Amino acid sequence: MSHDHSQNVRSVPAAPSPRRCAWTGEDPLYVHHHDLEWSMPVYDSRALWEHLVLDGFQAGLSWRTVLLKRDNFRKAFAGFEPEQVARFDEKDIARLLRDSGIIRSRVKINSAINNARAFLSLRETGHEFSEWIWSFVGGKPIQNAWASQEEVPADSPLAAKISKALKAKGFKFVGPTMIYAWMQAVGLVNDHVTSCFRHPEIARLGSHPPRR
Repeated sequence: MSHDHSQNVRSVPAAPSPRRCAWTGEDPLYVHHHDLEWSMPVYDSRALWEHLVLDGFQAGLSWRTVLLKRDNFRKAFAGFEPEQVARFDEKDIARLLRDSGIIRSRVKINSAINNARAFLSLRETGHEFSEWIWSFVGGKPIQNAWASQEEVPADSPLAAKISKALKAKGFKFVGPTMIYAWMQAVGLVNDHVTSCFRHPEIARLGSHPPRR
């Protein structure tokens, strides 16, 4: 006589997923980016500039497209070292336009090279990019407290101010909407909704900025 023991085996419930910002959806790429990178305060000048260039390439496209191609971009743009990108010439532009691993837009490629030169020019006038950018928020991330994704703005008066300042320094492809998305990505502003598990974590990080 056989005995069915299946009823005696207790199933272990799966751990509930943490609550996240609605924009991640179920996309593993977005979830990974959201959980590990998005809104983490970035204080390294080169990394801030890399994010700025990638946001420029993202204009009119989805951020997912850029995330999928990010490693290719890093190879194509010499690890996003401004000193090297600033020296790119017509031969490099032709190479990049043939590179199917990146977003092939002559305007955006030219803008990236221009922005490398603007980055170096800023440094030559005594302004380190990171210190200059973080000075717009007093050296500490702005902590917002949005209850829902619908409340999160697409731009802000401060983004317009930073956009204008960047343009005055010679940067291109830095409109207010793009700059606000960049501010969110590099942690100048904490725009995780309050119900998201990352909101308090990012707030803690932002309360102890590194000394310069």
